[in-house]
Amino acid sequence: MGQNFIPDTVNQTLMFPPSLHDWLPEGHLARFLLDVVSTLDLSAIYTSYEEKDGRGQAAYAPETMVRLLLYGYSRGVYSSRKIQTRTFEDVAFRFLSGDQHPDHATIAEFRKRHLDALSGLFTQALLLCSEAGLVKLGHVSIDGTKIKANASKHKAMSYKRMNETEARLKQEIDALLAAAEKTDAEEDARYGKDRRGDELPAELQRRESRLRKIQEAKTALEEKAKEEAARQRTETEQKLAEREQEERRTGKKKGGRKPEVPDPEQARPDDTAQRNFTDSESRIMPDGANKGSFVQGYNAQIAVDSASQVIVAAEVTQETNDKKQLLPMIALIAANLERKPEKVSADTGYFSEANVTDESVKNVDLYVATGRDKHSDVAETSNDPPPPDASPQEAMREKLRTEAGRAVYKMRKAIVEPVFGQIKEQRGFRRFSLRGKENVSREWKLVCAVGNLLKLFRAGWTPQVA
Repeated sequence: MGQNFIPDTVNQTLMFPPSLHDWLPEGHLARFLLDVVSTLDLSAIYTSYEEKDGRGQAAYAPETMVRLLLYGYSRGVYSSRKIQTRTFEDVAFRFLSGDQHPDHATIAEFRKRHLDALSGLFTQALLLCSEAGLVKLGHVSIDGTKIKANASKHKAMSYKRMNETEARLKQEIDALLAAAEKTDAEEDARYGKDRRGDELPAELQRRESRLRKIQEAKTALEEKAKEEAARQRTETEQKLAEREQEERRTGKKKGGRKPEVPDPEQARPDDTAQRNFTDSESRIMPDGANKGSFVQGYNAQIAVDSASQVIVAAEVTQETNDKKQLLPMIALIAANLERKPEKVSADTGYFSEANVTDESVKNVDLYVATGRDKHSDVAETSNDPPPPDASPQEAMREKLRTEAGRAVYKMRKAIVEPVFGQIKEQRGFRRFSLRGKENVSREWKLVCAVGNLLKLFRAGWTPQVA
């Protein structure tokens, strides 16, 4: 029986240039992003090129670079070197680049230069999700996760250790200088004073450099301590004024010790206060995924809508816990979509009486856990209203014990935690590429923008291309 093969055409010369649109099947994510990017407002990026006179080497089209970055982030490819490689090896990347191959330095510089505009794509993607009917704001769940900084925790040093190391390095430098002076005197006596010797020994240079970095870090921690003391002083003085006003009104002295007003000039950092020499704005934080371990990183926050798991707000904070993030995240939702959600759920890390009684959330139905339940405990359901004299914490606890409250709160994990799983497990985003809180915050919004665009794609939404 004869053999029958499709001809091997690897060496076939093409008589006509191929169409890039023949490279991918219909319905491919790359085709979707090609259309979406053409509808986005990239004027902030284009405007920056108007500052030049047009001479010199031509730049890659901003739409091309944005497409590459968005598709890279959607596929868990964050390295500019890997994106460059994919433009040769991956058909979808090659399609989106128009068969061009920007080098890794160009890709990295574009991301760095236009990071603010790229983070602004989060709002645009969110509004597209809203227009597509994927955002309802009936129930929004808020949570945070620790993302590693572009820095090692081993490059951090506590204030106490800084003081100890500073003293030791000063002694070592003094000893090296004394030894150098002794050597110079001996060589002057032997060879005369005309020999050049103005270069510092390498060992001395290393110690002086380390000493300078430690002194700069110490100064930064001391300034931060003074700023914190000044803030506390303002708050304490306000409390004292309210206390005096209350005493004058009632004619009675209030019990308890008067709060002491801190002096910013006398403020000193705690011995345990730390600063990282690589990314000074990152912090050592407990790693929630691995109990008892710590990461050098940031606390990344998201608010997720229950309808289609669209991220409706995203931010990064240096705070190790979530206590101060509830109100700002709800405010961000309102700023992004011009309305607040009907219901908001969050775990116990977000609870404080001040949070749940704040005037800004009086029209938001909050479901915030007041404590952690043990797995062995089975909370009893109660539909009785809280007593009239119940504290905000007691009232919230009773609210979460009702059938309606339990039904709302049990959906919290199902709403927000899968989104973290998609970001960290499916797309492999576990470490920021950039450094500094402002840059990290913008990168996080770009990551979240890609997540929302993927929700649009999977919902079958089609951009209206002019």
